[in-house]
Amino acid sequence: MPEVTSYQPGVPSWTDLMTKDPEGARAFYGELFGWEFDIGSEETGHYTMCRKNGMNAAGMGGEPAPEGMPTAWTTYMASDDIDAAAERISANGGNLLMEPMTVMQYGRMLIATDPPGAVFGLWQPLEHIGASIVNEPGSITWNELATSDMTAAQDFYNRILGYTYEPVDSGEGLPYQIVNVEGRGVGGMIQMTDAWPEGVPPHWMPYFAVEDADATAATAERLGGAVTHAAIDSPYGRLVELRDPQGGVFTAMHNAD
Repeated sequence: MPEVTSYQPGVPSWTDLMTKDPEGARAFYGELFGWEFDIGSEETGHYTMCRKNGMNAAGMGGEPAPEGMPTAWTTYMASDDIDAAAERISANGGNLLMEPMTVMQYGRMLIATDPPGAVFGLWQPLEHIGASIVNEPGSITWNELATSDMTAAQDFYNRILGYTYEPVDSGEGLPYQIVNVEGRGVGGMIQMTDAWPEGVPPHWMPYFAVEDADATAATAERLGGAVTHAAIDSPYGRLVELRDPQGGVFTAMHNAD
């Protein structure tokens, strides 16, 4: 169902981009995904809602990322108690990069790293639930953790968010787990190998639904982006990993019928 009104705790609910060039990012993603942008006030740092069909699909920082911070997408999981989750993160080997904070009337958030080093966020909603459109072209359809230590990552997220796991065939011969919340698949986890380029850290990857993965890749290249992993067919659809002109990496996926 593409329209969402609430998220169960633990389910990925939001993704946003911190970028060194917000104006350039809006131009790129606006044409790539057909997004329209609602740029917030100075009080919000001009935080921008990226909208598809009038609904919130993702977020984007409205001011350039601080010096030394890479352009990157962050995945946020829904939480019903940010403060308790922060305590669990610290007690289980995670690192709080941003302590729990209230974001005006919209919700509460934190940003952390898991023990292998992947950055993630938690979002406790007030007025803003997260993405109100999913699984439609131009909106999030999947979130996937690439980790250097799957055992450590599985244990951590089980303790923090109650995740359970189900091994599946990724189509690439790599160890892969479906992440479940109360028996429902809400994301994936893949073991990083020597096939990953040197220096790529563990990370959460957002997948955006598209009508045609190959056409999306061609458009991304025309707009100054790049293909970082050639398009492949998986059991779940055709997908291609892309990089925006500022360096933010994401995956475009045409879901299998």
